Amino acid sequence: MINRIGEVLKEKGAGNKDLVEFLKIEKETVSRWVNNKHQPTVTTLNKIAEFLRVDIRELLYPSDWSNSKITGFESEVKKNN
Repeated sequence: MINRIGEVLKEKGAGNKDLVEFLKIEKETVSRWVNNKHQPTVTTLNKIAEFLRVDIRELLYPSDWSNSKITGFESEVKKNN
């Protein structure tokens, strides 16, 4: 999972320090999230979304899986239908 926390912070005119103060966590933790070295939990993502007043989905890059194929899966589905 890759997040957009840093981008959304900028869009909202906020910085890492604001998130550190709101969540009462270490600045290194926020830095790791913003640089996608680590990812926050879903619960924490929800808190960040609440703080930034955005839908939680805005904090994540959309995946483009709709056109992808899973090898083996499609043949199993056809076989079972």
